[in-house]
Amino acid sequence: MTASIKSGNSRYRGLILSIVAFLALIGVLLAFTFYTSSVLERNTTLVNISNKTANNAQVIIKDLFDLQSSVGEHINSPHQTRVRERLENNTQDIDRLLVSMREGSEYVDSAGNTYQIPNITTATEVAALEEAQQDWNNLKPLILTYLEGANDIRVDSSDELALAYEQAKTSSLRMNAALDQLTKEVYEETERQADTIRLIQVLGVAAIFAYFLIFVFFFVRRLRDTDAEALAARRETQEIMETVNTGLFLLDKDLNIGQQHSRALTNIIGADTLAGENFTNVLRGRISDKDLNTTRQFIEQLYNPRVKEKLVDSLNPLNKVMLHNAHGADGADSRYLDFKFSRVYENKDIARILVNVNDVSDAVYLEQRLEKERSQNDMQIEMLTTILNVNPKIINEFITNTKAHIDKMNNILKNPGSSQFELEGKLKAIYREMHSLKGEASALKLHSFTKIASDAEDKLDALQNQGKLSGNNFLPLAVHLDDLLSLSNTIETLGERINQATPKSVSATNNTHATQSVASSATPASNIKTPVASENQSTHQSAMSMPVASGNDIDLSDESDDDQLSYYQSFAQDIAARQGKQVQLSSQTLAHTAIPAHLKNVVKEISIQLLRNAVVHGIETPAVRQSADKPAVGTIDLEIQSDSRDLVITLQDDGQGIDYDSIRQKLIAKGRFDAEATAQMSQGELLKQLFMSGFSTKEHADEDGGRGVGLDIIKAQVKEYDGKLNVNSELGKMTRFTITLPKA
Repeated sequence: MTASIKSGNSRYRGLILSIVAFLALIGVLLAFTFYTSSVLERNTTLVNISNKTANNAQVIIKDLFDLQSSVGEHINSPHQTRVRERLENNTQDIDRLLVSMREGSEYVDSAGNTYQIPNITTATEVAALEEAQQDWNNLKPLILTYLEGANDIRVDSSDELALAYEQAKTSSLRMNAALDQLTKEVYEETERQADTIRLIQVLGVAAIFAYFLIFVFFFVRRLRDTDAEALAARRETQEIMETVNTGLFLLDKDLNIGQQHSRALTNIIGADTLAGENFTNVLRGRISDKDLNTTRQFIEQLYNPRVKEKLVDSLNPLNKVMLHNAHGADGADSRYLDFKFSRVYENKDIARILVNVNDVSDAVYLEQRLEKERSQNDMQIEMLTTILNVNPKIINEFITNTKAHIDKMNNILKNPGSSQFELEGKLKAIYREMHSLKGEASALKLHSFTKIASDAEDKLDALQNQGKLSGNNFLPLAVHLDDLLSLSNTIETLGERINQATPKSVSATNNTHATQSVASSATPASNIKTPVASENQSTHQSAMSMPVASGNDIDLSDESDDDQLSYYQSFAQDIAARQGKQVQLSSQTLAHTAIPAHLKNVVKEISIQLLRNAVVHGIETPAVRQSADKPAVGTIDLEIQSDSRDLVITLQDDGQGIDYDSIRQKLIAKGRFDAEATAQMSQGELLKQLFMSGFSTKEHADEDGGRGVGLDIIKAQVKEYDGKLNVNSELGKMTRFTITLPKA
């Protein structure tokens, strides 16, 4: 582009210099013409003055003759007076004219006209003037002598008049001859100058015409060559614009697209007419309003010379942007486009913005596919890591429980229900199952399961806060259930391939048996009893109990106690790490207690929820604990004891305890009760609210808590198995949950 500018400047420089030379030639000719005109005007003035002097001399001799002829007439007669005045004026006039011609001074005639008389310079002209001056010097004194006494009647001036008259006859003729010679010299000089002027003008006009012809010929040829080059360049540009596969166009400061753009642009953008259109109008409705506004601001910054182009390029909002179908169809024509913006300079000014746009849909789809495959590979690696580091029986149990949870949620979705009460019941039941599934997946560090379950919980939480429900609100959950089932099948398949020591048939039999056990132990919703709470409360301690119905007593342990304790410890440590806390889980009885087969799943689920609740809500951060003179590491005790009738699960932490005032404030903030009602609630009633679905004292929900489902799951499980639930807490010191489940 710089070379092109220099070439254009060189071409224009030659044209400008030629025009300047042409005008200079014309100017010289005009200047010479003006000069010669002034010379001719000088000579003309000199001729006129010479003739005027000669005429005045003739008038003087005539007036002297007239006066001579009228001698005896009264000197004061009008005739005598008029002739003497004319004689006097002409005498003075000739004197001034001769002086002006000799000195080149200014002359004013009797009518008031001013003449700038040129001085005489040539020798012949000077000689003629001197001769005329000499004759005038002979005549002038005689005329003046006569005029001195001509007005006085007492003086006889006839003799002076006669002398002047006689001298005038001689001097007048000689003056006329001298002045004629002067006029002749001036005229001849004028003719010579006129001939020279005509010659020079003819030569000048001929030179100008010749130069003009050369100028026209040269520059017409130059322009023809330039037009040919421009045509060739335009043809090349057009070929490039028609051939390139990218969209190219220019943008001005008003975001108007230039008249020239590549042919591919119409196909890439998906618009037939783009030349002259406003860029924002082309994009409006095809990208978000936010991106459109950002694009406008981005291009404005590109026109700001104080902003570096490389710096602002990183803020490009149209980098691999989805451009939706312009006709608003089903999105089949939507594509990913990548816009690149570059400044176009003229000298040092930003003239336009060059836009290069490419259809990168294939590349983006390939990236998405690779990312999906990478995610699947990461998921499989995650699953393989879990399979290799966890007891196979725990994995099989997780798969069985996952499928059982999914089956329960499917059955809940299939159950009829149209009233708000029924729909809310379905929502709470699904929420509990999903939260339980997420807890088990999180315990095994299966983040893929956890992510899907968390997404489903987000939708469930939104439905819970929505207010009015309808059956269609539950349809999107089917997608999450399919994803969870697919992941469950994947981990099952991977486990079977790796653990070749466990035959597939045996695994399938065990899974079938476990599924049947869960199905047989489940109690229909219509048979669930309402829990009855018993409370023992003091200033620092409170308790709540809930009785529930019985099940079958099968005493079976499928995995070692060391694996079970390690499983819970790892789960607690992971949650603590995410919450910025430190915990130590211990158990004295887990290794010595046999858990009946039909209670194994519910014990695990309750233990998981209790552990999560203790770490998230009970144990404080190290800084808070140390400020309260506690060890930085919080302690949690999980004990499982068994007697002839019941299985007792006890989980105690040395955390902050239950803050009943905080529960009251949360109930008021959520709008469930007013301040007066919460003030009248007992600690037992506040504990019941803590176990209500959707209620949590945590400010913000995350993967580990804050949705108000964990304690609701525990309450539901205890109720299903006709158990009892006691809660004891001392503010700032501890919280203890005691779950009693009947064996029979």
